[in-house]
Amino acid sequence: MPVTAPAGEKRMTVIQATFIGVGSMVGAGIFALLGAAGAVAGPAVWVSFLFAGAIAGLQGYSFAKLGATYPSGGGMLTFLSRGLGEGHLTGIGSWLFFTAGSIVVAMIASTFGSYASSVVADDDVFWAKVLAVGLVLVMTGLNTVGPAAVARVQSVIVIVVLGILVVFAAVTIATWNPALLAPSGYPPLQEIVASVALTFFAFLGFGVITFTAKDLPNPSRQLPKAIYLAIAIATTIYVAVSLGVFGTLTAEQVVDYGSTALAEAAKPVLGQAGYVLMVITALFSTTGAVNAGLYPSIGMTAHLASVGQFPPVFGRSVGRFPVGLLVMAGLAITLVIGFDVNKIASIGSAVALLVFSAVTVAHFRLFRVTGANIVVLVVALIVTLGTFVVFCTTTLAAEPSSALALVGIIALSIIIDLVWKARARRSAAEKNT
Repeated sequence: MPVTAPAGEKRMTVIQATFIGVGSMVGAGIFALLGAAGAVAGPAVWVSFLFAGAIAGLQGYSFAKLGATYPSGGGMLTFLSRGLGEGHLTGIGSWLFFTAGSIVVAMIASTFGSYASSVVADDDVFWAKVLAVGLVLVMTGLNTVGPAAVARVQSVIVIVVLGILVVFAAVTIATWNPALLAPSGYPPLQEIVASVALTFFAFLGFGVITFTAKDLPNPSRQLPKAIYLAIAIATTIYVAVSLGVFGTLTAEQVVDYGSTALAEAAKPVLGQAGYVLMVITALFSTTGAVNAGLYPSIGMTAHLASVGQFPPVFGRSVGRFPVGLLVMAGLAITLVIGFDVNKIASIGSAVALLVFSAVTVAHFRLFRVTGANIVVLVVALIVTLGTFVVFCTTTLAAEPSSALALVGIIALSIIIDLVWKARARRSAAEKNT
């Protein structure tokens, strides 16, 4: 029987839930990652995005089946607990996902700061960080107003961004230089596969959609639609835009321009006006992505606190500000100020690959209940873990600092979970004596 809520309690439509995911994905995938992906995959970035979209589609199938059966404000972390129980594996996965979400918010906010400072502060690094922090603070405030406000703002932003990107892709593809995209210029297949771990970062937003279940009137029917639609839209946009950019600029130029590559690619066809238009689009897109990235922190941490995975304080509020939202925003701001978040973007993607794999493993114990096809789940797990392994043996092998950061994040999540649960057990034992 479909899970529904009493009339008047839910305040989000399928399209709005879709836009929560699309807004989160497009901000991360196009404006924040194109240059970094180009450094690995060269002009084959569009292939990398296509592969990453296929993986997201397989994981999306799993999430859609789980979400239709177990809709909850805890989103994908509810799926973990349903399949693996409320033990340490679920707790560690929850802390990892919370950390990955903070990294996503920090990276996208930093991209906003870079674009904004290029407009108002002549690319000053200090002002880039100030503007990035300012965006996180403003979006934190918006998320306290409620899901209806978040959904309305996100819908407006995504409609504007998608409209402009469609025009950009059409114009650049119509005037591209096919020689720039010739397969002879592609790197070896192994490097393209390795880049998928990075471009998959651009699809993390579809996981955010699972947290909209608490705000949908009929999540068992609406959540799968929102997930599939969001992945389809994002994949189409990523492939089209990357074809337009790498068909206009050389891979070396895209890497050099970094986060402003789209704006530079608009110049040959649309002139300086095109550059300005894409800068404005980047500001809209990254604003929406930060908004969407912070959204799940409220329902997620409240749910985790209610089942004992997170300390009870995560289920409370400071005035209008939920503690979970404040902690995620605070961690994101710390990353923005203290780190070059572009260097840890791949870490967020790697962590997400691990968490998504864990959700699929949990689904193996539930597929008879959800009605999922076990073959699809097995393929999803193989390609997700395979991408993680290739990433570790290529990208991480060449970046010891990133490897150490990944190990550190996993170790810290394990320690936090063990310490918190040990303290909770002692507290419970003292109350019973």
